[in-house]
Amino acid sequence: MSTILEFLGRGGPFMYPIGIVLILGLSITIERWIFLTRAQRENRRMWKELQAKVDAGQVEQASELAASSDSAVGKVLALGLARAHGRTSRQDMESAMEESLLEVTPLLEKRTHYLATFANIATLLGLLGTIIGLIRGFSAVANVDPAEKANLLSASISIAMNTTAFGLMVAIPLLLLHTFLTTKTNDLIDSLEMASVKFVNALSHRHG
Repeated sequence: MSTILEFLGRGGPFMYPIGIVLILGLSITIERWIFLTRAQRENRRMWKELQAKVDAGQVEQASELAASSDSAVGKVLALGLARAHGRTSRQDMESAMEESLLEVTPLLEKRTHYLATFANIATLLGLLGTIIGLIRGFSAVANVDPAEKANLLSASISIAMNTTAFGLMVAIPLLLLHTFLTTKTNDLIDSLEMASVKFVNALSHRHG
């Protein structure tokens, strides 16, 4: 812990905004992970109930169940059925389901893209802090004794490079977390598309 505190303290003022970026990124990651995990769990439970009713030929009951659900799959199916307005052609129902999926998808992707932005900001802040630190270091040794220049310049460069190192230490995990959450979101969207196709197939078969 003392080593970490010493590292942070020797990096200059730009260590603080990079730390804020890290805190914001981790907060978004935790919130999105909890939201997506809960959404996946609720979708699986709701789809099992819907599939049981559809397999039993209880399409109307399945529609009512979807309308009363707060899960993503329930919202997609309920909105799709509402937009279909009783039309029974497969094309109309597919278009309605696609429209409802487009409405639900932004809720699942919300805030995840900020992680990539924060990673870039952390990297740029680290580079900016290093450049400013080097400028100050060279300015400080301009008028000192030549025998002391090398030691002072080395110390200034070491401090300045801490900012770049910290920026990269923040940026790399944020990029990995962005990839992880994006993959998790895409898997969830794919499952919604699969559920909507199966539901349309069931409705088409029943009306047919």
